[in-house]
Order: sequence, then structure tokens, then C-alpha cells
Amino acid sequence: MPRFDPLELARWCGGEWLPHAPLAITSVVHDARNAGPGALFVALGGTRVDGHDFVRQAAANDAAGALVSAARAGELAGAVPLLVVRDPALALRDLAAGYRRRLAPTIVGVTGSTGKTTVKELIAALLETTLPTARTRGNWNNEIGLPLSLLAMADDTRAGVLELGISHPGEMDPLCRIAGPDWGVITNVGPVHLEFFETVEAIAREKGRLFSHLPAAGVAVLSRDEPHAGLLTGMAPCRVVTTSLRGEADYTLVREDPRLGECTIMEKATGDRVTVHLSLPGAHNRHNLLLAIAVARGFDVAWTAIGEALLRFVPPPMRWERREIQGVTVINDAYNANPVSMRAALRTFEELDVAGRKWLVLGDMLELGPTGVEEHAALGRLVGGHSWAGLITVGGLGGQIADGAMESGMAAGMIFKCHTTDEAAGCLLERIRPGDGVLVKASRGRHLEEVVARLEQGSGK
Repeated sequence: MPRFDPLELARWCGGEWLPHAPLAITSVVHDARNAGPGALFVALGGTRVDGHDFVRQAAANDAAGALVSAARAGELAGAVPLLVVRDPALALRDLAAGYRRRLAPTIVGVTGSTGKTTVKELIAALLETTLPTARTRGNWNNEIGLPLSLLAMADDTRAGVLELGISHPGEMDPLCRIAGPDWGVITNVGPVHLEFFETVEAIAREKGRLFSHLPAAGVAVLSRDEPHAGLLTGMAPCRVVTTSLRGEADYTLVREDPRLGECTIMEKATGDRVTVHLSLPGAHNRHNLLLAIAVARGFDVAWTAIGEALLRFVPPPMRWERREIQGVTVINDAYNANPVSMRAALRTFEELDVAGRKWLVLGDMLELGPTGVEEHAALGRLVGGHSWAGLITVGGLGGQIADGAMESGMAAGMIFKCHTTDEAAGCLLERIRPGDGVLVKASRGRHLEEVVARLEQGSGK
């Protein structure tokens, strides 16, 4: 558990305690419901709610203090000790940067179009075998979540693995100024957030800003298989470590047995060839694995420790989460989706060994801007070119997947357009039988995990 000197917090953010500082702060939160004893509640403004309206709730929950705007401090006097600043959001970042300087851990920043959270969790799982390691909470990877994750690091943290998520131009620089990364990992670059970027190359340049912020003694890690590898490498002012599934690199996949979940990896510097197991299937996860191992070996984690940690590794929820429901194999990959991750999921699902038929439940891929309709139609054409028991789509853009599948020859009787997750679940329940497999995937905003929940309810679980 971290422990903060309230006066030090005030110095970091240029604030003032009124009427006096509390004795100690042991956590920093932005949800008044989580503001228990020792907590500093950060009153953030917003378009729908203003955290200042919840300061008294935080006080009722025994919060030690509240970080508030000078413009609202007067009306909140007496509720709880107030750390008064000009802008609580900026002050939160200053607190995180100050704490990061005080602890001085080695920070690994992870970004990319897909796989960020999985790679972050893999790296942390490998590093914590050797030294005290902190990681981003869930996917708290923006200008609010990132500083909160930093401020949650224990006092003895020696390595921090932080996910940096961007969806607009100009967002990476402030995140890097908060995190101060020593290592940078870019998982890949794809047509994600094209609603806000003109080209995929523009996305690559924004994500590459992570490398630009690394110190000369830092390390940049990326796959040589990435189409923008040359551009990204040129943005790194430091040593670059590479991985590859098919060519020469610092870490290369030289053999695999998907049936056993085995991968043999060659480390160029030592000539070591080591076989490890990973519970996550698919080429995209072997790519993720190589990136994580490249970082772990850079921290001198032994191969034996890496192998043992991978045997224990449990992926984050809704990332290829496999469940058996009344004899049906359900793959809940509904945490998020974009054209890159959708294609990877389809390839992996096609390789999955099930006794019966394979069903797809697919929904909208969001934030694709003007390319959205065509990207969904193209995905549908890909679906229609393979053999599936049926395709169930959810949402307006999901309907474009259905149209594309029909265009490429999938029979109309195998395609079901649904407007809601409840309708999709009902459609699926009427048709699946024991031995079948089901893939459920869409962008987070579509909440397709509700389909899985309905299947469990329908089975009596």
C-alpha cells in the first residue's frame, strides 16, 4: 500500500490544504464510493457529472481529504480537509508524476492498436517473478486512469508496466510526460480510431511518440512483422529490440504446436532455444508472447521463471475467455474489436477444435469513422468465404457484416440480423446444440458479453 505525506502532495501539485492537512493519505480515488479511510478523493469535472458534487459523500465514507478546485472550495469548507488547486485534473497528473519521481521504478509503457492489455498483463506476470512489479489497473490507460494507476503503486515497486491508450491526435505526449517511460512496447498499428485520424500512418506516428519519449539509455520493443516497423524504429532514440513470427529478429518463433499450446523461441543474443506454453491460442497471441518475453529477458528474468509464470497466466476477462455452457464451447472475446482483432479472432476460432458446428455472433466495430461501413462489409465478405454454421450480427454496423457475408456467397438462411443482444441470444439459443462452438466479439460499447450471460441463464447456470 502506498503512503503519502500530505504536505508533499501539496508541493507536487502546487496546492494548499484548508483548513489543515490530514495526518496521512494512503490512496487516491476519483469515485466517492471508493473513498474510505485514508483516501484522497479527487473532484474531477465532467460534461455529465462534477466530482465536487460528491465531496460530502466522500467525507461521509471517511475520506481523509479531497482535491478540489479553488472555484468550489468555499462551498465545501468544513466537509473534509481540502487540497485546493486551480485545476484538479492537472493536479492529479502532477501528483502522479511526483510519486513516479519519488519511487523511481523502471517504467515499461505499452501501446498499440490491439493487444495492449494482454501484453501489459503478460509482461507484468513475467517481471513479478523477479522484482516487485505494479501494473495499470484494468485498462486505466488515459489521462485519468494512468495517473491513478501510478498513484496506486506500492512503496517498494521496482518495475511498473503501464498501458497507454490513445484515440485522438496529440494524446500520447501528455501520457508519456506523466509516465516517464524507460521502456516502450508497441504491439501493432492498425485501422483503429480512424474516426479521428486521417490515415493508419498517422496512427503509427502518434503511437510512435511513445518511442520518442524514451531516454537514450531506454529500450524500444516492437515486431519486425509490423508494416510500420521502419517508421517506428526511426522514432526511437535508443536501442531497439525486435521480435518476429517468421523472420530474423532478436526473439523469433522457430516452432509451434497449437494443439499442445507450445512455442519454441530463439533468443538471438544467446542462441537459446526455449519451449514455453501459453494458454491463449492464435498467431496474434504468439506475437504478444514474444513482445512480453523480449521485455522480461531485458530485465534478466530467467527462462525457467518465464516458463513457470506462463503456465500460471490467466488472461484478462473477455479476452478469449472460454466457457463450456451445456456442452457448447463459448469464446467470449467481447472486450473490444477492430478490423485487425476481428480477423485475428476469426482465424483463431477457425482453428479451434470442437465436435460440432461453429457459430459467429459479431457486432459493431466502433470509432472507424468514414471507413466504418466498408470495413464491416469487408469483414462480412471474409466471413462469407469460410464455412460457419451461421452468422448472427448485432447493431447497425453489424448488419453491414451480414450484408458482406451474403455478398460473398453465404446462404441467407444462415445469416441473422439482430438489433439487440437479447434478440441475438434468443436467436442463438434456438439453434445451438451440444458440441457446437460460439465466438462472441464486438466493440466494448456493444456489450456483447450480455449474449454470453443470456446463454448461461438459458442453461440454468
